Amino acid sequence: MYLQTSKELAMKIEDITKTTGKLNDTTKIILNILYTEKVISEQFTEILKPYELSSEQYNVLRILRGQKGKPANMFLIQERMVAKTSNTTRLVDKLLLKAFVTRQVCPENRRKIEVLITQKGLDTLTELEPKVKVHEETFTNNLTVEELQQLNYLLEKYRNI
Repeated sequence: MYLQTSKELAMKIEDITKTTGKLNDTTKIILNILYTEKVISEQFTEILKPYELSSEQYNVLRILRGQKGKPANMFLIQERMVAKTSNTTRLVDKLLLKAFVTRQVCPENRRKIEVLITQKGLDTLTELEPKVKVHEETFTNNLTVEELQQLNYLLEKYRNI
């Protein structure tokens, strides 16, 4: 697993991308967001690798756990996914093969597929939780509570086109 050094974490985006010219603020923010997402995502992928899970599959498991024992249909799962472009059926099929979920036809509407998380899926999430918490704290431990709130506010405002 590649962990960034504190020097790399403190580098400006121009240094990381080896940009020789001056970047305007609009370009810098896009590059910073994309690069930061890549770093976070790569490290998260390393956490999930021993469980043979992708971040999208992990997201599906978390959605299903949030159902508290009630089944979820494909539309609900797709609607709550962070990555909306994911192929939900394919993700559920892979989780089914790993015995993390069960799938059945809805008795009231035969066209509707219902998905439930299994005990194995719940146990895997429980095992992953402390690792995910450490991962998240790695990226936030140098920010104050106020800075975290401000960053969340600014990212939500920025995203609200």
